[in-house]
Amino acid sequence: MEEVLTQKDFNHKYAVTVRFHEVDMLGVCNNAVYINFFETARLEYIKAAGLMPKDGIFSDGKIFFVVRNEINYLGHAYYDDVLDVFSKISYIKNSSFGYDHMIVKSRTGKTVVDGKGVVVYVDPKTRKSAPLPESFIDAVKKFEPSVKILRD
Repeated sequence: MEEVLTQKDFNHKYAVTVRFHEVDMLGVCNNAVYINFFETARLEYIKAAGLMPKDGIFSDGKIFFVVRNEINYLGHAYYDDVLDVFSKISYIKNSSFGYDHMIVKSRTGKTVVDGKGVVVYVDPKTRKSAPLPESFIDAVKKFEPSVKILRD
């Protein structure tokens, strides 16, 4: 059985406001927009965890690919709703790691969506998966003490 997460399970929160161009004809936030919210929250998480290269994203030559996104729609957000996007790295494997996300209406605390993502570290020369650097793993463990290490 899959673990049910609550807001208390997350160390990182990023707030967004639903903009006019993100809603459909019914005034509902378009389903694809939540993936964008996840992506922005992942980048903010990387910054907060001290994993962003000193000279900015892509400056160190390391390559990470998102290889999976999963989302469960549990409610609706509307124009001008303020949403809290909670994110965490939940596990680390040899060359990949997984995120958990939850998006909650700030005003009510109701969960709108939750989801998961998988990111793979890629060797820049071969473009094939490669073992995650120990420095990455150490930084994640420091920021996210509950992370599960599932390496061989």
